[in-house]
Amino acid sequence: MSFEQAHAEFIESHLTRRTGERRGRLERGHREAEKLFCKNVWWRLRGNFDGLHPEYEVMDWRGISYFCDFVWIILSVKFVIEIKGFGPHVRDMDRQKYCNELNRETFLGAMGYQVVCFSYDDVIGRPDLCVTLLRMLISRYQVEAARIGLDGLAERETIRLACGLSRPLRPIDVAEHLKVSHRIAVKTLRSLCEKGLFTPLSGSQGKHIVRYELNPAALRLL
Repeated sequence: MSFEQAHAEFIESHLTRRTGERRGRLERGHREAEKLFCKNVWWRLRGNFDGLHPEYEVMDWRGISYFCDFVWIILSVKFVIEIKGFGPHVRDMDRQKYCNELNRETFLGAMGYQVVCFSYDDVIGRPDLCVTLLRMLISRYQVEAARIGLDGLAERETIRLACGLSRPLRPIDVAEHLKVSHRIAVKTLRSLCEKGLFTPLSGSQGKHIVRYELNPAALRLL
């Protein structure tokens, strides 16, 4: 099925289940930016629209309705996804609206939603980055090691550790993070090197491998 056909069926399926303002908001609110996100990012990442809800209504801490661009709900996982254009977002924002936006995001977090924001410019000009970042977020909640080509959770967590530390890893870093022996930590790092996801780095004398540097390609596998 092509994107255009799948997207049309996706929107129509939600329209048929909605009435009143919820239907009107979907008809008015799902426009160019939201469709481009569906095409450039979500469709490339997932290949379907399962669990994705456009123009999804939530209540804020004041009891006022707020429509998110998208909410993705799978079992207990709930993502709020917003596409923000720089011009309208900055031009229409005053101090009170800015405070309310921050409070709304904090409230949504307290209600179990993870809020994810992408700029309209990135959705158009850097969709690969959006796909990579969203894949990294979603992969935390999915057990799909076989699909992403990793041997297990240990390797995926090692990649995450390298992202978090922002420096080459030492075996002791991996051992402490995974609560494993030094031997298993080295084995995990060597396996990642064999897959081209890390590069081994020698010490000052060039005799022994002492650190392992994350390769950018590894991020696409999370």
